[in-house]
Amino acid sequence: MAKTDSQPTIWRQQPHTKAKHDILTRYLGAWFGIFGRSRFHQAVNLLDGFAGPGTYENGEPGSPILAITTLLSHRDFDSYSDTRFNFVFNERDPARYSSLTDVVTNTQAARAPWPANVRVAVRNDDFQDLARQLLDSIGPNKQLAPTFAFIDPFGYRDVPMSTIRDLVSHRSCELFIYFDFNSVNRFATAGNVDEHFSALFGCDEFKNAPPEGLARAQFIHDLYEKQLRKECDFAHVCSFRMINSSGHTGSYLFFCTRDDQAYDKMKQAMWALAPGGAYAFDDRLAGQEVLFGNDANTGPLQDELAQHFAGRTIPVDEVIRYAVTQTPFHSGQVKTKTLKPMQKAGRITSPNQKRTNTFPDGTLITFPVLD
Repeated sequence: MAKTDSQPTIWRQQPHTKAKHDILTRYLGAWFGIFGRSRFHQAVNLLDGFAGPGTYENGEPGSPILAITTLLSHRDFDSYSDTRFNFVFNERDPARYSSLTDVVTNTQAARAPWPANVRVAVRNDDFQDLARQLLDSIGPNKQLAPTFAFIDPFGYRDVPMSTIRDLVSHRSCELFIYFDFNSVNRFATAGNVDEHFSALFGCDEFKNAPPEGLARAQFIHDLYEKQLRKECDFAHVCSFRMINSSGHTGSYLFFCTRDDQAYDKMKQAMWALAPGGAYAFDDRLAGQEVLFGNDANTGPLQDELAQHFAGRTIPVDEVIRYAVTQTPFHSGQVKTKTLKPMQKAGRITSPNQKRTNTFPDGTLITFPVLD
């Protein structure tokens, strides 16, 4: 197969790639923990559709190796023997595929004896062909096992919305996908790559992007998010912005799921990398100490909850679910960082609370009517 990009076989890892991998491994640690103990699923799948060579110029591990080691080093892995973990690592470029095969083989040899419940397949296919093969292998009236699809291509040509839609059509599928914002922003209204963008978005609305500025950027981002929700039937979609060394938005990572808990876990992973809640990483700040700390400013969340639930008494679990699914915040920021200061300020009360400023499951929260 011919090379489809200008990168060498093995290249230098950029800061935003390291950031992407940090998010990935943080989330997979939680994902493996959930399904490793699940009584409802005998197997789970992880697909890396554009897996690369398995390593970087200075020896840093690629996403396939990070995924494997995240599972095998999980503190509870020894209790996951009843769950089969299927890894599929696909790389179309022949030289990178060869490198990936060697790296995976060496990783398995270093971990001998290899766990019987961890299966690894390294493929050398066009991504769209691979997706079709995987779907055809399921058979009619069968459900795909819970699947995390990591789709991280170079550029925008190899990931049509129709392929993504079909691949994640089963309810328990999740998607973590790279969106080449820089290219789309440059060419969305140029008219010379409309065929590729029509496939990428699954529509032609990109042609309506404003001519320039923040309005154009927001339009492009929001259109892709809308299409992921609409075409792929995802209940929850969040994005993480990657800012390049020139200070411009280079790409977005979109995470898509139908599960509240998964959405919460990914938001926690993203917050860990961007503690201020910006959902963004800037290459220019890589390696610098974060000066603003890890404390979230929950003032906006306090105001949102007070307004949304005004005049109602509801369980604390409902408050948490609203924060997770309808705001940028995650579950770990609700009780101590949001409800506690609200109670101290007299903005909420509780009819069944045993100790002030604590909110165990079952606690009812009363939000007064706003003046």
